[in-house]
Amino acid sequence: MSGAGRQEKRSDAAASTRAAIACRVIAVVLCAVFLRSVARFYHPGFGFTALIGFAEGQPNEAPALRGVPHVVHPPPASYDGQFYAQRALDPLARDPAVDRAMDLAPYRARRILFSWTAYLAGFGRPAWIVEAYALQNVVCWFLLAALLTRWCGVSTPKGLSIWTACLFSHGLLWSVRFALLDGPSLLLVALAVMAVEEDRSLVAAAIAGVAALGRETNILAALAQPFPRSAREWRRAIVAVALLVLPVVMWTDYLRSIYRSTLLTDTEQWAVPATAFAHVFVRSVKAAATSGLLSGAGFNLATIVAITMQATFVAVRRQWKQPWWRVAAGYVLLALVLNRVLWDPHTGALTRVLLPLTVGFNLELARESRPSRFWPWFIAGNLHLAGVFRVMPLF
Repeated sequence: MSGAGRQEKRSDAAASTRAAIACRVIAVVLCAVFLRSVARFYHPGFGFTALIGFAEGQPNEAPALRGVPHVVHPPPASYDGQFYAQRALDPLARDPAVDRAMDLAPYRARRILFSWTAYLAGFGRPAWIVEAYALQNVVCWFLLAALLTRWCGVSTPKGLSIWTACLFSHGLLWSVRFALLDGPSLLLVALAVMAVEEDRSLVAAAIAGVAALGRETNILAALAQPFPRSAREWRRAIVAVALLVLPVVMWTDYLRSIYRSTLLTDTEQWAVPATAFAHVFVRSVKAAATSGLLSGAGFNLATIVAITMQATFVAVRRQWKQPWWRVAAGYVLLALVLNRVLWDPHTGALTRVLLPLTVGFNLELARESRPSRFWPWFIAGNLHLAGVFRVMPLF
């Protein structure tokens, strides 16, 4: 190699190093921006309870909660996190006073996992439990920030873009803002995928089984498992299925002894495939045409388009051998049968429920090597980012 060639190669390597350093610095800055945004919800004497969304004037607060100073919001600004926070004060679902403090006691008790984690993190002390519940989404956000670098390093503009789109997605920030179940659930789904990639299928099944105690749809993390092909793999698959269903079966049986009701079905969440999507899409287009693309209706339409593009990408770029693709494909099927309430962007549920689809889409898109294909898909599939400032005050 000539001297000029060696000099050019060293120059390219130096430029690549500078770019990698710049991307990592930006990633650190973004983490600081997120942390600063969370800090705005701190109130002296009340801690971070503003993140939970307790309703003002709630007459049925659990007695244990009444002794804990907490921020309250007008009923339209309250959210479901208030129920799971109170459930954490009674992690075995034995206190009727706690049941009276929520809308659907058996339903909330079924999703017990992250109430348990808050109880344990709070060492059983009500004030600490409520604070732990408020902040566990924040902790999971930072754990996800570290874990996602496994699939999309932040040393290139492309990797940094994917990482940012996942962490600052509408659904994940909504989960943080209202202390919901979706951020911690996503962390467990990612851990299950990592276990599959490391050929630890039984560990992955156990994680998915435990995750289902946090949210029923988390059981779709089991789709990360490859299809068994040998007798040995089939035997492992049978054990994996047992690990997958055992936690839910045991907890459901326990809850039946308390509530004496059917807990496994919730038919109101489902609809005839694609009908809810079609209805909400048409309605959102009309609202955006009336109010403008930069209005709230325009941001809602952008969210629906983003989810649609994510699902389309997963459908047309079939990567059967990739665990993240299999998980994302499961959530595409889930999206088809969600009802109108869940599809409606106003509720904030759509992007939360389909968080693994958003992450799976982005991580599979990271495999695209041609910029002319990567960036159009990336922009279309992440239009939901246009509305994140309406969720949390990042700047």
